[in-house]
Amino acid sequence: MNATLALTEALIQQDSITPRDEGCQEMMIARLEDLGFIIERMPFGDVSNFWARRGHGSPVLCFAGHTDVVPTGPVDQWESHPFKPTLRNQHLFGRGAADMKASLAAFITASERFVAAQPGHQGSIAFLITSDEEGVATDGTVRVVDALEARGDHIDYCIVGEPTSSQQFGDTIKNGRRGSLSGHLIVHGIQGHIAYPHLAKNPIHLAAPALATLAAEVWDNGNDYFPPTSWQISNIHAGTGATNVIPGSCDIKFNFRFSTEHTAETLKDRVHEILDQHGIAYELHWTLSGDPFLTAPGPLTDAISSAIHEVTGIEPELNTTGGTSDGRFIKRIARELVEFGPINASIHKLNECVCADDIEPLSYIYQKTLEKLLG
Repeated sequence: MNATLALTEALIQQDSITPRDEGCQEMMIARLEDLGFIIERMPFGDVSNFWARRGHGSPVLCFAGHTDVVPTGPVDQWESHPFKPTLRNQHLFGRGAADMKASLAAFITASERFVAAQPGHQGSIAFLITSDEEGVATDGTVRVVDALEARGDHIDYCIVGEPTSSQQFGDTIKNGRRGSLSGHLIVHGIQGHIAYPHLAKNPIHLAAPALATLAAEVWDNGNDYFPPTSWQISNIHAGTGATNVIPGSCDIKFNFRFSTEHTAETLKDRVHEILDQHGIAYELHWTLSGDPFLTAPGPLTDAISSAIHEVTGIEPELNTTGGTSDGRFIKRIARELVEFGPINASIHKLNECVCADDIEPLSYIYQKTLEKLLG
């Protein structure tokens, strides 16, 4: 068994369902301390975080990730226990195998080999690790970034170990993510008997034309790195459950996944403009989960793309698809940031797994990236 696979298995054995860490970070910290890293444990609330750094100069290359995992779902529907790592059909099964304990293990072993070969390397290697990525993400990476920013720390290159590969290991690097903006819209009407509509005001009827306008709106055409901004309704609710009552309000939830063609404020302004044009009485409450971010091709994308090609023979593509990640927080202090990791087909599913033969190559890709940027 190779070192990266062994560490991946050890991490999977810890049932670190968000926001618990269950000892994963201490396991990583012990290995990093042996390499001469200075460790700062940065707990906030119930969340475990740490920042580790080896070196004092620039450039700073940071490995970022999370030790927490999503809940398992029905354990009896797994083919093997989710926290008992199991090798089967050339795959390692267990919750967090792909998202993202294989990447965490690969960060460690890549750093161990690199430091052993180049103990006097240029710049600094850093780790930013949280146990609050899969949950509400309020006491995790964002709090660490706030603290680092307040004292003037910065990151030149950041690699987030999210599982980005799609069809085959190494085919995709994420060099950005769309922003996520959610709205909770309440359209007000007047409740009444359905047989006397002139004495009531149906909020569903009032909302429908405005929602049709919002659904038909072309927000933008995207750009070279992002698809067009998308607006989607996720939930509509109204009524008492009775068939003879016109409801007094209609409750609607929606979400934007938006490109760098917009800011959250420009989207908010346009939504309010459309709603006001339809003359409806409403309340609208907004939640911004994250702004879009982008790393243009440069030293980091070149280095990791070259490393992937050297290890796998594949020419990876850059794209910005998928959901949000903690990269949205780190980009505030990181000049360049990418995400790269194993195949993502099984993440958050029953029987999550990672190809066992991809785990050690992942570590070598991270190591070669270190060599190209800090060697």
